[in-house]
Amino acid sequence: MVPIKWDPPTDREPVPKKSQIVIVANRLPFHRVRRGGTSEWATSPGGLVSALTPVLKNRTSCWIGWAGAAGAAPDPFEHEGIHNHPVRLSRDELETFYEGFCNRTLWPLYHDAVRTPEYRRRWWRPYVEVNRRFAEAAAGQVARGGTVWIHDYHLQLVPAIIRELRPDVRVGFFLHIPFPPQELFSQLPWRQPILAGLLGADVVGFQTRGGAQNFSRLCRRYAGAEGTRDELSFDGRTIHPGAYPVSIDVDRFEALAASEAVQRRTAEFRQRLGTDRKIILGVDRMDYTKGIDIRLHAYRGLLRSERITLDECVFVQVAVPSRERVEQYGELRSHVERLVGEINGEFGELGRTPIHYLHRSLPVEELVALYLAADVMLVTPLRDGMNLVAKEYVAARTDNTGVLVLSEFTGSAQELQSALLVNPHDIDGLEAALYTALHMPPREQQDRMKTLRRALRRNDVFHWANRFLDTLAA
Repeated sequence: MVPIKWDPPTDREPVPKKSQIVIVANRLPFHRVRRGGTSEWATSPGGLVSALTPVLKNRTSCWIGWAGAAGAAPDPFEHEGIHNHPVRLSRDELETFYEGFCNRTLWPLYHDAVRTPEYRRRWWRPYVEVNRRFAEAAAGQVARGGTVWIHDYHLQLVPAIIRELRPDVRVGFFLHIPFPPQELFSQLPWRQPILAGLLGADVVGFQTRGGAQNFSRLCRRYAGAEGTRDELSFDGRTIHPGAYPVSIDVDRFEALAASEAVQRRTAEFRQRLGTDRKIILGVDRMDYTKGIDIRLHAYRGLLRSERITLDECVFVQVAVPSRERVEQYGELRSHVERLVGEINGEFGELGRTPIHYLHRSLPVEELVALYLAADVMLVTPLRDGMNLVAKEYVAARTDNTGVLVLSEFTGSAQELQSALLVNPHDIDGLEAALYTALHMPPREQQDRMKTLRRALRRNDVFHWANRFLDTLAA
């Protein structure tokens, strides 16, 4: 396939000095909410936002992204110490670029084809056009000699476009989801231009070593790059692929866990759910990669076998709404809610419910209170780039109690190896791990959680961001 050619601007005059570091992501870190009849900006949920905002508040920076509504973009604005530069997306682009190419082609392909990817030619051109728009916005905001840090699968062409528009700046790219092996990525009709787009960066970061190795191997095969797994040569430049596992602001979660308000809320949750019952918790986006239905089947299997009883434990599942305009996500929600209803109908009693199900976002204070209340945390995606919920749970458990049951197919499993690691495709194995977690002796819980917390301390969000930026500056 012939590489996409970017037409460089004819005007090479110096760009007015603006931000020394520009973040480019699909979404801004803030979204509009209505409160008391007025509209205001509020911090958005999500791993990328929680990981980057603490870092940016200490730097002269700009964040470029979509504001969340189709049509004209709002004017640039300052909020909570961050300069925000919105980029517009039309309704047609939401259907073709976002819902189509990003979430029905790339998302399932990069997550081990858990669902069959769709390859539609009419989605490709909008992907190119939107990537160019984001790149042009970044090129106009970054100071001469500054840094542009691009995030995630929505914007894989942006590095090469910025390389053409602003050859004076350093360009980094970080992929928050898995990068697939050759056997899967090779299916993509646009594999060569996407690899060429990523090769526009000086540093290309992945969650795991395996992702970086997959990228290097594919670049050598399909994009004409040369070199090794750690250093590639392309178009007269050197590119450094590498693993940079993303993390969280550990101090923030520890402080929240220690606050009186969160402690009171934790006590309320335990009182409502039953002080004599062990609490199992799941917190996920409503996404088919998260394995929500599989863990519900495992919980039902334990109830049916009478290895656990309704009096002994209760399951709380928080499912954050996600991509509800995409048909597959609506079908998944219906399936999960039907399954919750079946289990509650089969095992529930008056005043006793096996599963408490919440389909909404929760404030971080509520989440931390749930983390503190939960005796067992189930994090069982079929595939996940990292999964920050697992790390948030560990950070909140300052008393070293609690058990984390973690899918071995998450990036976080490579750091949090003292969790109970499971194959989420194996329902019998998941049942056994859940039973073990519910009956784990306090001493073993403490030993495991201490080890998990030490691992988390070695790589918090600041270490992650500084390590990436230091490599990019070198």
